Amino acid sequence: MRKRSWIAQIVMLICTLSISCTAAKENINQNGQASINPERTLIVYLSRTNNTKAVANIIQKNIAGTLVALELETPYPEHYQTMVDQVAEENSRGYLPPLETNIDNMGKYDVVFIGFPTWGMQLPPPMKSFLSQYDLSGKTIVPFNTNAGYGIGSSFETVKQLCPNSTVLDGFSTKGGVERDGVLYVMKGDKEKQVQAEVIKWLQKIKFAL
Repeated sequence: MRKRSWIAQIVMLICTLSISCTAAKENINQNGQASINPERTLIVYLSRTNNTKAVANIIQKNIAGTLVALELETPYPEHYQTMVDQVAEENSRGYLPPLETNIDNMGKYDVVFIGFPTWGMQLPPPMKSFLSQYDLSGKTIVPFNTNAGYGIGSSFETVKQLCPNSTVLDGFSTKGGVERDGVLYVMKGDKEKQVQAEVIKWLQKIKFAL
């Protein structure tokens, strides 16, 4: 009886490994890209001048998924310098502003894209709130960014720090508006086409495809 039980366990193990391998192969398409399940993909973005929103829309157009705008209980002031001063103060004391946005089914998502502008060369406080509020352990996190031409600053590194138990992939970044100079929404015409091509190239690089 013990021998038969041992043999049965071996057979079950082989079957399990075979099923796992088959499933893994089914997640790779002919181009060697990982297929992504739209129903288990979330795209969360924070956008003040709608440039990051435009990038989020481009991503969704290419991989589908659920698109969610990150909103605050108390929105930031419309006046630019007042907002800059408030964000600097929040960063200095580690304040996490309460979010109005609530995602009550986070457990259903395997892949979470997070989009944000660079504020003060850092990750914006609302996105810090989001990453601190939800348990993203075991998920794949994909950051994307727009900025005024000064780059991502420490934002991508902060994402990694706030998601220690997640797999954080290489992010995407592009120049958006320069609100300080009155240049707001720029994702139109040739710029929009440029960013669309860059996003597709990036998705291919990180091996994501619908």
